[in-house]
Order: sequence, then C-alpha cells, then structure tokens
Amino acid sequence: MAKRDYYEVLGVEKGASEQEIKKAYRRLAMKYHPDRNEGDAASEERFKEASEAAEILLDSEKRSTYDQFGHAAFEGGGGQGGFGNASSFGSIFEDVFGDIFSGGRGQSQSHRGSDLKYILDITLEEAVRGTNPKIKIPTLVECMSCLGSGAKAGTKPQDCVQCGGSGQITARQGFFSLQQTCPRCRGNGKIISDPCPPCRGQGRVEEKKTLSVKVPPGVDTGDRIRLSGQGEAGVHGGPAGDLYVQMNVREHPIFTRDGPDLYCEVPISFVNAALGEQLAVPTLEGKVNLKIPSETQTGKLFRLKGKGVDMTQIRGGGLGDLYCKIVVETPVNLSERQKDLLREFAGDQDASQSPKHANWLDGVKRFIDALRD
Repeated sequence: MAKRDYYEVLGVEKGASEQEIKKAYRRLAMKYHPDRNEGDAASEERFKEASEAAEILLDSEKRSTYDQFGHAAFEGGGGQGGFGNASSFGSIFEDVFGDIFSGGRGQSQSHRGSDLKYILDITLEEAVRGTNPKIKIPTLVECMSCLGSGAKAGTKPQDCVQCGGSGQITARQGFFSLQQTCPRCRGNGKIISDPCPPCRGQGRVEEKKTLSVKVPPGVDTGDRIRLSGQGEAGVHGGPAGDLYVQMNVREHPIFTRDGPDLYCEVPISFVNAALGEQLAVPTLEGKVNLKIPSETQTGKLFRLKGKGVDMTQIRGGGLGDLYCKIVVETPVNLSERQKDLLREFAGDQDASQSPKHANWLDGVKRFIDALRD
C-alpha cells in the first residue's frame, strides 16, 4: 500500500512551521498512543504513521529532501537516515513529549521549592517616599530534624530497587521504548522506610516567617519586589523558591495618581472663582500657595511642577507634577437676603458675562429650528 503524504498524515500545510508540526503530532500521538488503545492494531499503525511523518518533517534536511523527492528518497535506507530504527523514533518522541512522558534521570533528586506571592498594602505616602515594613508569611521550611531528607534522624532514604534510584522505568512497545514514572517510588527514586516524625517524611514543615521588605520610593500598584530564596523550601534539599511581594497602594482621600503625576480637586466658591483669590493647597510635602485668577472656570487645571512622585529609582522615571482641578461650588442654604442679592446680580448680567451659557442656548435654538424644518 502506498504511503500517505506526510503533511496529509499530520493534517498540516506544506509550509507549516516546526511548532505547528509538533502541535499536530502531539494531538495525534495522544489520540492513537498504544498505551491508550491497548490491543487496537489500527490505532498503533496510525501512531507509527504519525511518528514517521514527524520524524521526517521536524528534521530540516530530511524535510527538504522529502519536499523534492517524496517517499522515494527514503526507500531502501537511501542514505538519508530514513525512519525505521527505534533510536530515531525514540529521539523524536522524547523531543516532542519529553515534558509529559519523560521525567529524565535525576527526577528523584532535589526539586526547587514553589514561588510565593504576598500582597502588601501601603499608603500613597509610603509608596511615594519608600518604606521598610516587616511582613509575616506562612510557608514551608526545611525540617531541622531530618535536614530535608524526610528520613528519621540517624537513617537515610534508600535507592528504589525497581528503578535503581532514577525515578523512571523503561517500558517497551514493539520497536520503541518509553520512559514512565516508577510506580514503586512514584518518581522520587528513593524509598523512606522510617519517616521523620516532625515532617512525616516530607522533609518540610509549615512555619511563619517574618521578613523585612525594602520598598523603594515611587512604587505603584502592581509593582513587584522579588526576595530570592524566600519562597517555599525545596524538596529533598533542593533550592528554595522566591517570594514576590506585590504592591497595592490604598486609595487616598485627597490625591489620585497617574504614573508620576498626582491630581487633586480644589473646591472654591463662585465668588472667589469670579474675583480670584490666593489659597493654600496640599501637596505630599506640605501646603503651597496657589493663585486663582479672576474669572476662573470650573475644571481648570493648575500645574504645580515637581510636586508629584519621584520615580527615579523605578523604571528610570523622573519627577512628576501635581495638577489641581478647580471645582466651582454652588452655594447652599442661602438666606433670603442672599437670594435677593443674587436675583439683583442676575438682573444686571448680560450675555457677554456668561459666554458659554449664551453659546449653548444658541446651539440649542439652532438644533430645535432644524428639527422643525
């Protein structure tokens, strides 16, 4: 029976990338692997066919030859190292599935501990100036009784007799072989016959650690500080993981932040907005005087240069500014005399003194007239 086109076997286009070919082979191999279809000859043939196609197409030289001459280039062992030997197949299978079916020798040895994440709540002032808080984190640390081995003091773990301490056993399927996790030691490579009582053979115990965190000036919500080796202890003496402290800057009653810049609202009376005034506004360093000119409108922004956040130590940023937004406040709880004065003032006004209002009224009139036409 004539062989099917390798690209057709894997279901990919002729110009498919190496990643696309690996993805297609993974899908077919997982579906037709003999371990998943025991006794199904058809599935085994499909698995071999897909493996043969992947072995050729994932080798740039063989793929180039195949694209020029097709299957004929590999018939009769034609000098191209064609598919058909167990070592060739094993190589391609381990290359694509190494992270699933093969833990590799040494898996039974030490493993790095897990990384940990801690959310640190800080105030805006602390974020701007920097701080050095102490935090407590629950974690797994190395057991001092067994020094991480998991074996009772005075004893030590023994190599697994089934896998010889590798944590892996070799299972043969026809012309190829697969590495599988040793069922006796479950991939550890070691057997603990007399577990350590304090850690129950785990080599690690739970504990709360107190750490000091140096938070540099200028950090913002989402920024992370890495404390190397302060995560969970490793397994069987492996290196500890890292601790990532993530910043969460609490909301401030006065300021909002946008990168290096700060913003705040400054409410003023409509009298002071009309006549102008000098008032003290807050900054993170204290009060400063801000001159409000006459006829200031609500929403006007005044920039105080250099009164924002200094981000020199964070991502190479600079010194930000403070923007004060004027909010003209309408008076409330007016007395009858005040109301009379306002009515008198309104009667003396003309359109030139409220240009925005006059322009808005003109726009509304034009809009309504257009609807009537």
